[in-house]
Amino acid sequence: MTYHSLPNPGDDDPGARIPRRYAWVVFALSFGLLLSDYMSRQVLNAVFPLLKHEWVLSDAQLGLLSGIVALMVGLLTFPLSLLADRFGRVKSLAVMATVWSLATLGCGLAQDYPQMLVARFLVGVGEAAYGSVGIAVVLSVFPKHMRATLTGAFMAGGMFGSVLGMALGGAVAAHMGWRWAFATVALFGLVLALLYPIIVREKRIAPPRPDELRTGKSGAATTPAAKVPLRSLVNSRSVVAAYIGSGLQLFVGGTVIVWLPSYLNRYYAMATDAAGGVAAMIVLVGGMGMIACGMLSDRLCRNAPERKFSLAIAYALSSCALLSLAFALPHGTPQLVVIGLGLFLAVGTSGPAGAMVANLTPQPIHGTAFAMLTLVNNLLGIAAGPLVTGLLADQLGLEKAFQLVPLISVAAAAVFYFAKRHYLADVQQVGRLHVPTYGVEVPT
Repeated sequence: MTYHSLPNPGDDDPGARIPRRYAWVVFALSFGLLLSDYMSRQVLNAVFPLLKHEWVLSDAQLGLLSGIVALMVGLLTFPLSLLADRFGRVKSLAVMATVWSLATLGCGLAQDYPQMLVARFLVGVGEAAYGSVGIAVVLSVFPKHMRATLTGAFMAGGMFGSVLGMALGGAVAAHMGWRWAFATVALFGLVLALLYPIIVREKRIAPPRPDELRTGKSGAATTPAAKVPLRSLVNSRSVVAAYIGSGLQLFVGGTVIVWLPSYLNRYYAMATDAAGGVAAMIVLVGGMGMIACGMLSDRLCRNAPERKFSLAIAYALSSCALLSLAFALPHGTPQLVVIGLGLFLAVGTSGPAGAMVANLTPQPIHGTAFAMLTLVNNLLGIAAGPLVTGLLADQLGLEKAFQLVPLISVAAAAVFYFAKRHYLADVQQVGRLHVPTYGVEVPT
């Protein structure tokens, strides 16, 4: 089968125009806000015992305080990302950060459970679209050949922020009380929310219009997002497969992250704090895997973009082999090391999958495209994985359930293989339909 070559990455690569130093400033501020996002979300976990004792709460009530944030993120990611694409990503991100930071401060001021529940609801509203819109901003200021690296690094911020939120929250709560734990995290977010729109300017990061490229002027936006049909989000077989493959693979990674502390508590007889500490170290290994696997993808695939799917397939199958081996090993240090290696690769598909989605959808609606990816990741992976594993564990035991979970990676690899067969033709079609050529002939 003969495929078209990719469009010339010169004029149709908006990120290539942005000074690299400024691009890294944008990344640092966006990454900092992502840390704030997950710190605000996870600081609650560090103070669970204190809230339970002070307000005499049940585990179900505590679980609702945590779950309501994820619920709002799942429900609102897509519509809020769509609004951000249409009304300006930078100002939308600043508003989001302000909302979740003030809501986190409200958690620290809450006088009873209902007030805390309302505050956590607002945390979820503020955080709902940050991940999808934030990565769209980051990708818009860097060249296309860095997309897998940046997607992996940005998504790893969620893991780092979760660990940091629990660690900082626990330390502050132990010395100053649980209210100050929320206040400290909120202050960090508010400072970044103030700085972000001052330093990151919408006009400076917007791609140029065709007439501006011809005249050498710049500073205005390209085709408005409102004029790009939403069917572009699912207009090719490759992009649909990228969504589904990413979600299936995160079924494995999300399950290991959520259930690992319980596994350590039950089968290693670790106390809750020790199990959480060991699990946090393994989660950090996963975060490093997101970054490293994304960097490797960009390095190996710059001149052969279809290899991104080959690497995603390799990550999925290798993680299946390692995690299957890990949960067949006797309990001990070697098992924990292999679990860490398996998680390193299990979440490594995040970077390549994000790059595929960016390449297969029009730039003006990248925020919405990543919202779609987030939605599928949650439905098929992060939400479904822990739930299905819990149901299996009730019937078979957690250890046996963990032995079955890695097999989902085989399905993810099969979906990525399907996408690979159509990727070059599909991305060429996106280039012809949505990327202005500015007088440069698109290769055919």
